[in-house]
Amino acid sequence: MKMKYSISLCFMLVILSACRADEHNHIYEDSEEIVLWMNTVGPYHNRQETYEYFSLPFCLGPKSTINHYHETLGEALQGVELEFSGIDIDFKANMEKKMYCEVLLNEEKNRMFTYGVKNHYWYQMYLDDLPIWGIVGEIDENGDGYYIWTHKKFDIGYNGKQIVDVNLTSESKTKLSPGVKLTFTYEVTWHQSDVKFRDRFDKYLDPNFFQHRIHWFSIFNSFMMVIFLVGLVSMILMRTLRKDYARYSKDDDLDEMERDLGDEYGWKQVHGDVFRPASRSMFFSAMIGSGYQVTVVVFCVIIFAIVGELYTERGSLLSTAIFVYAATAPINGYFGGSLYARMGGKVWIRQMVFGAFLLPAVICGVAFFINFIAIYYHASRAIPFGTMVAVACICLFVILPLNLVGTVLGRNMAGQPNYPCRVNAVPRPIPEKKWFMEPSIIVLLGGILPFGSIFIEMYFIFTSFWAYKIYYVYGFMLLVFIILSIVTVCVTIVCTYFLLNAEDYRWQWTSFLSGGSTSLYVYFYSIYYFFFKTKMYGLFQTSFYFGYMALFSFALGIMCGTMGYIGTNMFVRKIYSTVKID
Repeated sequence: MKMKYSISLCFMLVILSACRADEHNHIYEDSEEIVLWMNTVGPYHNRQETYEYFSLPFCLGPKSTINHYHETLGEALQGVELEFSGIDIDFKANMEKKMYCEVLLNEEKNRMFTYGVKNHYWYQMYLDDLPIWGIVGEIDENGDGYYIWTHKKFDIGYNGKQIVDVNLTSESKTKLSPGVKLTFTYEVTWHQSDVKFRDRFDKYLDPNFFQHRIHWFSIFNSFMMVIFLVGLVSMILMRTLRKDYARYSKDDDLDEMERDLGDEYGWKQVHGDVFRPASRSMFFSAMIGSGYQVTVVVFCVIIFAIVGELYTERGSLLSTAIFVYAATAPINGYFGGSLYARMGGKVWIRQMVFGAFLLPAVICGVAFFINFIAIYYHASRAIPFGTMVAVACICLFVILPLNLVGTVLGRNMAGQPNYPCRVNAVPRPIPEKKWFMEPSIIVLLGGILPFGSIFIEMYFIFTSFWAYKIYYVYGFMLLVFIILSIVTVCVTIVCTYFLLNAEDYRWQWTSFLSGGSTSLYVYFYSIYYFFFKTKMYGLFQTSFYFGYMALFSFALGIMCGTMGYIGTNMFVRKIYSTVKID
């Protein structure tokens, strides 16, 4: 199955956007109509800068227009703008070369076509949900002549009653010039194919790129780094803590005067302040609750993508992610609300609303800013008003109530403080320490190793999103996700131990930001990728790229920061519950 059930549930959540479901079952009888949808057109080097196909002065075929509708919320958000081509195609019926429309070039139409050819415009179509790409035209060798392809030759393969393959060949090059009449033609050839329907999408994948030896080596290298790091952390902490325990046990046998004359230093000295509530506890608990939710969403979507092959369906990955995010809202409320209650927070309703809308508000704010630019450019990426209403309804009528349920459960089930040490009434002064032990330096250093474990995978993910590749190796992504989690936890535990040993008890924010700083390096890498690995240009593509990369890095930072805090919290509780405190 291709996650039809998940997509249908997501559709139920966005029924207010007046969408209808596509009930096509991909099974055709002989001579049954096949609909050719025209999607978008845009410059080759700016993949995300797309416009409606008929924004260029192409013409419709003779068949009557079919009103298109978005199948899912994911399609609407991704700028899928399907329009009926008007071209007559019937199942298993060959079609000789036939004219379907004509265009007389005036100055305006000639200028538009010339602009498209000069900027290497490509267009995308869909036939039975299979994507087809074609180029608008080409420039002659001298660079002073612009030509457009006017003939589309479709070669369609079928297996039984199902379409399993589509190929497009562009022919009949015509020079662009005012006053020229362009005659657009097409032909269709059908052939029997041995490709099975479930394997028909394999031709669009690029195993030579994604399963390259470098990819395998990066996974192996990251795995070895995990083994080394976990072993090193375990050895250092076990040996160090063993010495600390021995010293503290010896201190327990000394009388009060000998203890006062002895050297007191290390993490035990801050036992009365280590469980002091974090500064800005409302914001901190909202970040932690959102991090729990994002972590669960990422894990679930990866599993769904592995099981359901979501990459084969338009917008299904984004639709599934939205559905899972809405369904997991109680997780956000539970962990954020319980943490806020343990820290002594009183205005829990404000914290609940803040936690529920923290990530959606950031995403919507950036997306709407980019949307204004897309509207200015008349791009298909502009989000329709109905889709914005649907997103707002999901936040108000699904995410917020579920978050409220989780918050109430969290406050009542896990909201009581259960710290192994009591908290002193007066905060202990934080002593001076070397510059490299300051929290800001520890935070910056904490993200280097986690980033090193994933930066190769970041290249493949960036290439699949910003170039013409389809990411399908979600098994690799799952391994990288697990490796990232382990490395982040180990690194933040080490950072926190050094901080506490310097008698600095501000470990909550430090552990969160140490893990979250991975996103800072990811964003720096995205800047490098933009300038050295792509040929993107223009205000629209630049704002689109850096805006959505900022959102990606922000979500990654919340996730990694929460992982670091979870592991560090368990470590801190363990060491302070084991040591005997007077």
